[in-house]
Amino acid sequence: MGVNEPLLAFSLTKRYPGFSLECKAEFNSGLTAIFGPSGSGKTTLLNCLAGLTRPDEGEIVALGETVYSSAMQRNLPPDRRRFGYVFQDAALFPHLTVWGNIRYGYRLTPPARRRIEPEQLVQLFRLEALLDRGVGSLSGGERQRVALARALATSPNVLLLDEPLGSLDVAFRGIIIRYLKRIWSELRTPILYVSHSISEVMAIAEDMLVLSEGKAVIQGRPSQVLVHPGVSAMADYATLENVLEAEVVSREDGGDLSKLRVGRVQLRALEVRSEPGDVVTISLRAGDIILALEVPSKISAQNILQATVEEIHTTGARVLVYVDIGTRLVVEITPGALRELGLREGQQVYLIIKSTSILVMDAAGSAAPTQ
Repeated sequence: MGVNEPLLAFSLTKRYPGFSLECKAEFNSGLTAIFGPSGSGKTTLLNCLAGLTRPDEGEIVALGETVYSSAMQRNLPPDRRRFGYVFQDAALFPHLTVWGNIRYGYRLTPPARRRIEPEQLVQLFRLEALLDRGVGSLSGGERQRVALARALATSPNVLLLDEPLGSLDVAFRGIIIRYLKRIWSELRTPILYVSHSISEVMAIAEDMLVLSEGKAVIQGRPSQVLVHPGVSAMADYATLENVLEAEVVSREDGGDLSKLRVGRVQLRALEVRSEPGDVVTISLRAGDIILALEVPSKISAQNILQATVEEIHTTGARVLVYVDIGTRLVVEITPGALRELGLREGQQVYLIIKSTSILVMDAAGSAAPTQ
Protein backbone atom coordinates (compact mmCIF):
# COMPACT_ATOMS: atom_id res chain seq x y z
CA MET A 1 0.00 0.00 0.00
CA GLY A 2 1.57 3.27 -1.13
CA VAL A 3 1.67 6.36 1.04
CA ASN A 4 -1.24 8.02 -0.79
CA GLU A 5 -3.15 4.89 -1.76
CA PRO A 6 -6.57 4.47 -0.15
CA LEU A 7 -7.35 1.41 1.92
CA LEU A 8 -10.30 0.63 -0.35
CA ALA A 9 -11.43 2.28 -3.58
CA PHE A 10 -14.46 1.04 -5.47
CA SER A 11 -17.07 1.85 -8.03
CA LEU A 12 -19.64 -0.91 -8.39
CA THR A 13 -23.16 -1.80 -9.38
CA LYS A 14 -25.27 -4.69 -8.12
CA ARG A 15 -28.83 -5.10 -9.36
CA TYR A 16 -31.69 -7.02 -7.81
CA PRO A 17 -35.39 -6.99 -8.71
CA GLY A 18 -36.69 -3.74 -7.25
CA PHE A 19 -33.31 -2.58 -5.92
CA SER A 20 -29.99 -1.46 -7.34
CA LEU A 21 -26.75 -0.64 -5.54
CA GLU A 22 -24.70 1.94 -7.42
CA CYS A 23 -21.90 3.24 -5.25
CA LYS A 24 -18.47 4.84 -5.62
CA ALA A 25 -16.19 5.80 -2.71
CA GLU A 26 -12.74 5.62 -1.15
CA PHE A 27 -11.89 4.54 2.40
CA ASN A 28 -8.63 5.20 4.21
CA SER A 29 -7.05 3.51 7.22
CA GLY A 30 -8.78 3.85 10.57
CA LEU A 31 -12.38 3.47 11.66
CA THR A 32 -14.88 3.98 8.85
CA ALA A 33 -18.66 3.55 9.10
CA ILE A 34 -21.27 2.80 6.46
CA PHE A 35 -24.52 4.31 7.74
CA GLY A 36 -28.05 4.16 6.43
CA PRO A 37 -31.56 2.88 7.13
CA SER A 38 -32.63 -0.72 6.61
CA GLY A 39 -32.74 -1.57 2.93
CA SER A 40 -30.26 1.11 1.90
CA GLY A 41 -27.69 -1.41 0.62
CA LYS A 42 -25.17 -1.44 3.50
CA THR A 43 -24.85 -5.22 3.79
CA THR A 44 -24.91 -5.66 0.00
CA LEU A 45 -21.98 -3.26 -0.29
CA LEU A 46 -20.08 -5.04 2.46
CA ASN A 47 -20.67 -8.43 0.84
CA CYS A 48 -19.48 -7.12 -2.54
CA LEU A 49 -16.28 -5.79 -0.96
CA ALA A 50 -15.72 -9.07 0.90
CA GLY A 51 -16.26 -11.19 -2.20
CA LEU A 52 -19.38 -12.93 -0.90
CA THR A 53 -21.52 -11.21 -3.55
CA ARG A 54 -20.31 -10.58 -7.10
CA PRO A 55 -21.17 -7.12 -8.48
CA ASP A 56 -22.67 -6.86 -11.92
CA GLU A 57 -20.03 -4.39 -12.99
CA GLY A 58 -17.36 -2.06 -11.65
CA GLU A 59 -14.05 -2.31 -9.83
CA ILE A 60 -12.79 -2.86 -6.26
CA VAL A 61 -9.19 -2.07 -5.32
CA ALA A 62 -7.95 -3.12 -1.87
CA LEU A 63 -4.55 -1.85 -0.69
CA GLY A 64 -3.50 -1.23 -4.27
CA GLU A 65 -4.59 -4.65 -5.57
CA THR A 66 -7.56 -5.04 -7.90
CA VAL A 67 -9.70 -7.74 -6.27
CA TYR A 68 -12.66 -7.29 -8.61
CA SER A 69 -12.94 -5.82 -12.10
CA SER A 70 -15.70 -6.52 -14.58
CA ALA A 71 -13.56 -5.05 -17.36
CA MET A 72 -10.63 -7.35 -16.51
CA GLN A 73 -12.96 -10.28 -15.69
CA ARG A 74 -11.20 -10.56 -12.35
CA ASN A 75 -12.94 -11.66 -9.14
CA LEU A 76 -10.73 -12.85 -6.29
CA PRO A 77 -12.41 -15.24 -3.82
CA PRO A 78 -12.97 -14.03 -0.23
CA ASP A 79 -9.95 -15.86 1.22
CA ARG A 80 -7.57 -14.10 -1.18
CA ARG A 81 -8.92 -10.64 -0.32
CA ARG A 82 -7.68 -11.02 3.26
CA PHE A 83 -10.69 -9.40 4.92
CA GLY A 84 -12.00 -10.48 8.31
CA TYR A 85 -15.81 -10.54 8.50
CA VAL A 86 -18.00 -10.53 11.62
CA PHE A 87 -21.74 -10.94 11.10
CA GLN A 88 -24.49 -9.62 13.35
CA ASP A 89 -25.21 -13.07 14.82
CA ALA A 90 -21.48 -13.91 15.30
CA ALA A 91 -21.88 -17.20 13.28
CA LEU A 92 -19.41 -19.24 15.36
CA PHE A 93 -18.66 -22.89 14.60
CA PRO A 94 -20.95 -24.81 17.01
CA HIS A 95 -18.81 -27.99 17.01
CA LEU A 96 -15.68 -26.17 18.19
CA THR A 97 -14.71 -24.71 21.53
CA VAL A 98 -13.87 -21.04 21.94
CA TRP A 99 -10.19 -21.86 21.46
CA GLY A 100 -11.00 -24.03 18.43
CA ASN A 101 -12.91 -21.16 16.82
CA ILE A 102 -10.04 -18.73 17.36
CA ARG A 103 -7.43 -21.19 16.08
CA TYR A 104 -9.46 -22.13 13.00
CA GLY A 105 -8.62 -19.08 10.90
CA TYR A 106 -5.09 -18.88 12.25
CA ARG A 107 -4.27 -22.38 11.00
CA LEU A 108 -5.52 -21.50 7.51
CA THR A 109 -3.34 -18.37 7.34
CA PRO A 110 0.10 -18.92 5.73
CA PRO A 111 2.86 -18.41 8.32
CA ALA A 112 4.39 -15.57 6.31
CA ARG A 113 1.14 -13.59 6.59
CA ARG A 114 0.57 -14.09 10.33
CA ARG A 115 0.85 -10.77 12.18
CA ILE A 116 -1.49 -11.50 15.08
CA GLU A 117 -1.08 -14.49 17.41
CA PRO A 118 -4.12 -16.24 18.97
CA GLU A 119 -2.66 -15.78 22.45
CA GLN A 120 -2.50 -12.04 21.84
CA LEU A 121 -6.21 -12.03 20.99
CA VAL A 122 -7.11 -14.11 24.04
CA GLN A 123 -5.45 -11.50 26.20
CA LEU A 124 -6.89 -8.53 24.29
CA PHE A 125 -10.46 -9.81 24.56
CA ARG A 126 -10.04 -11.35 28.03
CA LEU A 127 -11.10 -14.83 26.92
CA GLU A 128 -8.82 -16.89 29.18
CA ALA A 129 -11.68 -18.31 31.25
CA LEU A 130 -13.74 -19.23 28.17
CA LEU A 131 -11.27 -21.17 26.01
CA ASP A 132 -12.53 -24.68 26.84
CA ARG A 133 -16.22 -23.80 26.69
CA GLY A 134 -18.60 -24.64 23.87
CA VAL A 135 -19.99 -21.62 22.05
CA GLY A 136 -23.58 -22.61 22.84
CA SER A 137 -23.05 -21.63 26.47
CA LEU A 138 -21.79 -18.11 25.73
CA SER A 139 -23.67 -14.87 26.30
CA GLY A 140 -24.25 -12.45 23.43
CA GLY A 141 -21.35 -10.26 24.46
CA GLU A 142 -19.04 -13.26 24.83
CA ARG A 143 -20.01 -14.59 21.40
CA GLN A 144 -19.16 -11.27 19.77
CA ARG A 145 -15.78 -11.13 21.51
CA VAL A 146 -14.98 -14.64 20.26
CA ALA A 147 -16.19 -13.76 16.74
CA LEU A 148 -13.93 -10.70 16.69
CA ALA A 149 -10.97 -12.78 17.91
CA ARG A 150 -11.62 -15.47 15.29
CA ALA A 151 -11.77 -12.91 12.47
CA LEU A 152 -8.61 -11.16 13.64
CA ALA A 153 -6.72 -14.46 13.98
CA THR A 154 -6.45 -14.52 10.18
CA SER A 155 -4.38 -11.28 10.39
CA PRO A 156 -6.76 -9.49 8.00
CA ASN A 157 -5.87 -6.30 6.20
CA VAL A 158 -9.34 -4.97 6.97
CA LEU A 159 -12.01 -6.03 9.48
CA LEU A 160 -15.59 -5.86 8.15
CA LEU A 161 -18.36 -5.63 10.74
CA ASP A 162 -22.05 -5.93 9.85
CA GLU A 163 -24.21 -4.49 12.67
CA PRO A 164 -22.07 -6.18 15.36
CA LEU A 165 -24.08 -4.59 18.18
CA GLY A 166 -27.50 -5.14 16.66
CA SER A 167 -28.33 -8.31 18.61
CA LEU A 168 -26.79 -7.23 21.92
CA ASP A 169 -28.48 -5.86 25.02
CA VAL A 170 -27.50 -2.30 25.91
CA ALA A 171 -25.41 -3.66 28.80
CA PHE A 172 -23.02 -5.37 26.37
CA ARG A 173 -22.87 -2.60 23.76
CA GLY A 174 -20.48 -0.48 25.79
CA ILE A 175 -18.05 -3.34 26.29
CA ILE A 176 -17.92 -4.25 22.59
CA ILE A 177 -17.54 -0.59 21.56
CA ARG A 178 -14.43 -0.33 23.73
CA TYR A 179 -13.02 -3.52 22.18
CA LEU A 180 -13.59 -2.15 18.68
CA LYS A 181 -11.59 0.95 19.50
CA ARG A 182 -8.75 -1.18 20.83
CA ILE A 183 -8.61 -3.24 17.63
CA TRP A 184 -7.51 -0.12 15.77
CA SER A 185 -5.44 1.52 18.50
CA GLU A 186 -3.50 -1.63 19.52
CA LEU A 187 -3.57 -3.96 16.51
CA ARG A 188 -3.74 -1.19 13.86
CA THR A 189 -6.29 -3.22 11.93
CA PRO A 190 -8.60 -0.88 9.95
CA ILE A 191 -12.32 -1.39 10.53
CA LEU A 192 -15.24 -0.95 8.14
CA TYR A 193 -18.34 -0.78 10.32
CA VAL A 194 -21.93 -1.10 9.08
CA SER A 195 -24.64 0.39 11.32
CA HIS A 196 -28.03 2.08 11.26
CA SER A 197 -27.31 3.72 14.66
CA ILE A 198 -25.97 7.25 14.37
CA SER A 199 -24.87 7.13 18.02
CA GLU A 200 -22.71 4.05 17.41
CA VAL A 201 -21.18 5.70 14.36
CA MET A 202 -20.32 8.84 16.30
CA ALA A 203 -18.78 6.77 19.11
CA ILE A 204 -16.57 4.70 16.83
CA ALA A 205 -15.99 6.22 13.40
CA GLU A 206 -13.57 8.83 12.14
CA ASP A 207 -15.14 8.79 8.68
CA MET A 208 -18.56 7.73 7.44
CA LEU A 209 -20.32 6.98 4.18
CA VAL A 210 -24.09 7.42 4.10
CA LEU A 211 -26.21 5.21 1.84
CA SER A 212 -29.83 5.68 0.86
CA GLU A 213 -31.72 3.50 -1.61
CA GLY A 214 -28.48 2.01 -2.90
CA LYS A 215 -26.69 5.28 -3.57
CA ALA A 216 -24.08 7.30 -1.70
CA VAL A 217 -25.50 10.45 -0.12
CA ILE A 218 -22.38 11.96 1.45
CA GLN A 219 -19.05 10.96 2.98
CA GLY A 220 -17.03 12.77 5.65
CA ARG A 221 -16.56 13.39 9.36
CA PRO A 222 -19.59 12.28 11.40
CA SER A 223 -20.18 15.74 12.92
CA GLN A 224 -20.28 17.31 9.45
CA VAL A 225 -22.25 14.52 7.79
CA LEU A 226 -24.92 14.41 10.48
CA VAL A 227 -26.39 17.80 9.52
CA HIS A 228 -26.49 17.15 5.78
CA PRO A 229 -30.14 17.53 4.62
CA GLY A 230 -30.15 14.06 3.12
CA VAL A 231 -28.90 12.56 6.38
CA SER A 232 -31.02 14.56 8.80
CA ALA A 233 -34.11 13.14 7.11
CA MET A 234 -33.08 9.57 8.03
CA ALA A 235 -31.27 10.11 11.37
CA ASP A 236 -33.25 9.63 14.58
CA TYR A 237 -32.15 12.68 16.55
CA ALA A 238 -34.44 11.78 19.44
CA THR A 239 -32.11 8.86 20.24
CA LEU A 240 -28.84 10.71 19.57
CA GLU A 241 -26.54 9.90 22.47
CA ASN A 242 -22.95 10.41 23.53
CA VAL A 243 -21.23 7.07 24.13
CA LEU A 244 -18.12 7.69 26.24
CA GLU A 245 -15.45 5.85 28.19
CA ALA A 246 -15.28 6.73 31.88
CA GLU A 247 -13.05 5.68 34.76
CA VAL A 248 -14.69 4.96 38.11
CA VAL A 249 -13.01 7.26 40.64
CA SER A 250 -14.92 6.64 43.87
CA ARG A 251 -18.26 5.83 45.47
CA GLU A 252 -20.28 8.38 47.42
CA ASP A 253 -23.42 8.53 49.58
CA GLY A 254 -23.16 4.95 50.80
CA GLY A 255 -22.43 3.59 47.34
CA ASP A 256 -25.55 4.84 45.53
CA LEU A 257 -23.66 7.61 43.76
CA SER A 258 -20.33 7.16 41.97
CA LYS A 259 -17.82 9.66 40.67
CA LEU A 260 -16.59 9.06 37.11
CA ARG A 261 -13.72 10.69 35.23
CA VAL A 262 -14.47 11.58 31.61
CA GLY A 263 -11.86 13.58 29.75
CA ARG A 264 -10.70 16.30 32.14
CA VAL A 265 -13.92 16.45 34.19
CA GLN A 266 -15.69 14.30 36.76
CA LEU A 267 -19.32 13.21 36.67
CA ARG A 268 -21.60 11.81 39.35
CA ALA A 269 -23.78 8.91 38.23
CA LEU A 270 -26.19 6.41 39.78
CA GLU A 271 -26.18 2.61 39.57
CA VAL A 272 -22.50 2.15 38.78
CA ARG A 273 -21.70 -1.43 39.76
CA SER A 274 -18.01 -1.34 38.85
CA GLU A 275 -15.25 -0.63 41.33
CA PRO A 276 -12.89 2.37 41.55
CA GLY A 277 -10.20 2.06 38.88
CA ASP A 278 -12.48 0.19 36.45
CA VAL A 279 -13.29 1.62 33.02
CA VAL A 280 -16.94 1.65 31.97
CA THR A 281 -18.91 2.98 29.02
CA ILE A 282 -21.66 5.51 29.64
CA SER A 283 -24.45 6.88 27.49
CA LEU A 284 -25.76 10.43 27.71
CA ARG A 285 -28.51 11.68 25.41
CA ALA A 286 -27.67 14.89 23.56
CA GLY A 287 -31.09 16.31 24.48
CA ASP A 288 -30.58 15.68 28.21
CA ILE A 289 -27.73 18.18 28.51
CA ILE A 290 -28.53 21.80 29.36
CA LEU A 291 -26.23 24.64 28.25
CA ALA A 292 -25.65 27.75 30.36
CA LEU A 293 -23.40 30.79 30.09
CA GLU A 294 -23.00 31.10 33.87
CA VAL A 295 -22.69 28.70 36.78
CA PRO A 296 -26.24 28.14 38.07
CA SER A 297 -27.02 28.22 41.80
CA LYS A 298 -29.50 26.29 43.95
CA ILE A 299 -30.02 23.52 41.41
CA SER A 300 -30.63 19.81 41.97
CA ALA A 301 -28.46 18.59 39.08
CA GLN A 302 -25.32 16.88 40.38
CA ASN A 303 -23.09 17.79 37.44
CA ILE A 304 -22.08 21.30 36.36
CA LEU A 305 -19.15 21.14 33.95
CA GLN A 306 -17.13 23.79 32.16
CA ALA A 307 -16.75 23.20 28.43
CA THR A 308 -15.59 24.90 25.22
CA VAL A 309 -17.81 25.21 22.14
CA GLU A 310 -16.10 23.60 19.13
CA GLU A 311 -18.75 23.41 16.40
CA ILE A 312 -22.33 24.59 15.92
CA HIS A 313 -24.58 23.01 13.27
CA THR A 314 -28.23 23.83 12.59
CA THR A 315 -30.48 21.25 10.97
CA GLY A 316 -34.16 22.14 10.73
CA ALA A 317 -35.62 22.69 14.18
CA ARG A 318 -32.54 21.31 15.93
CA VAL A 319 -29.12 22.71 16.69
CA LEU A 320 -26.22 20.38 17.45
CA VAL A 321 -23.49 21.99 19.55
CA TYR A 322 -20.20 20.08 19.87
CA VAL A 323 -18.31 20.90 23.05
CA ASP A 324 -14.95 19.87 24.49
CA ILE A 325 -14.52 18.59 28.07
CA GLY A 326 -11.28 16.76 27.37
CA THR A 327 -13.38 14.54 25.12
CA ARG A 328 -16.12 15.52 22.72
CA LEU A 329 -19.84 15.80 23.54
CA VAL A 330 -22.75 16.73 21.33
CA VAL A 331 -25.55 18.79 22.88
CA GLU A 332 -28.95 19.33 21.25
CA ILE A 333 -30.66 22.69 21.67
CA THR A 334 -33.27 24.70 19.74
CA PRO A 335 -32.60 27.55 17.29
CA GLY A 336 -34.28 29.89 19.79
CA ALA A 337 -31.87 28.86 22.53
CA LEU A 338 -28.96 29.39 20.14
CA ARG A 339 -30.10 32.96 19.46
CA GLU A 340 -30.75 33.78 23.11
CA LEU A 341 -27.40 32.43 24.28
CA GLY A 342 -25.49 33.94 21.37
CA LEU A 343 -23.26 30.89 21.20
CA ARG A 344 -20.09 31.00 19.10
CA GLU A 345 -17.19 28.68 18.50
CA GLY A 346 -14.44 28.98 21.11
CA GLN A 347 -16.85 30.22 23.79
CA GLN A 348 -16.72 28.90 27.37
CA VAL A 349 -20.03 27.42 28.56
CA TYR A 350 -21.37 25.26 31.36
CA LEU A 351 -23.10 21.90 30.98
CA ILE A 352 -25.82 20.90 33.42
CA ILE A 353 -26.36 17.14 33.62
CA LYS A 354 -28.53 15.17 36.04
CA SER A 355 -26.94 12.05 37.49
CA THR A 356 -30.06 10.11 36.48
CA SER A 357 -29.43 11.02 32.82
CA ILE A 358 -26.19 9.02 32.75
CA LEU A 359 -26.67 5.38 31.73
CA VAL A 360 -23.90 2.88 32.42
CA MET A 361 -23.83 0.46 29.48
CA ASP A 362 -21.68 -2.30 31.01
CA ALA A 363 -23.18 -5.54 32.32
CA ALA A 364 -22.26 -6.24 35.92
CA GLY A 365 -19.61 -8.93 36.20
CA SER A 366 -18.85 -8.98 32.47
CA ALA A 367 -15.29 -8.96 31.22
CA ALA A 368 -14.35 -5.53 29.97
CA PRO A 369 -11.15 -4.25 28.42
CA THR A 370 -8.66 -2.64 30.73
CA GLN A 371 -6.61 0.40 29.91
